[in-house]
Amino acid sequence: MPPRSAAKVKPWARMRARIISCDRRVLPLLKLISPSSHIRHAWDPTKSVAQNLAEMGLAQDPNKAVPIPKKLGMEVESNGREQGNKIVRKPYVVNEMEYEASLPEKKSNTLSRDLIDYVRYMIQNHGENYKEMARDEKNYYQDTPKQIKRKINVYKNFYPDEYKDFIASLKQEKMDVQ
Repeated sequence: MPPRSAAKVKPWARMRARIISCDRRVLPLLKLISPSSHIRHAWDPTKSVAQNLAEMGLAQDPNKAVPIPKKLGMEVESNGREQGNKIVRKPYVVNEMEYEASLPEKKSNTLSRDLIDYVRYMIQNHGENYKEMARDEKNYYQDTPKQIKRKINVYKNFYPDEYKDFIASLKQEKMDVQ
């Protein structure tokens, strides 16, 4: 079989390959850089990463954005030069990101409904007797008395008001029965 001759690559195919390779380089960066929708909406795919970030007023390299002064002994050397003022064309991106960062963080710690029901059942039927709880038929995971006590304490810490109301309602039921 004769050796293959190098096929001539069409110019548009070469350009398409460059665009695809560029997208492969930029898209992962965009996913890493822009978890916020503000950056994603202000992003211009025709510009480089450095140009896009500069327009938004964000730094591509934090080491260049905030230079660390060189220390000589205990003295700090400063040459008095200020970096040139950069033009920020999309300041709303930084403003929106600062606003989002200033919002209080939501508390997302919750217990599963099954664990809450389990703890309430155990307290309702056995009170503070953890050994009896360990022998209960609803103790499917065969928790030891210490494990059950720990689960009850976790419930107390996550829902202190609900726990107090639950205990008060149990005391009220006992009073009604007697």
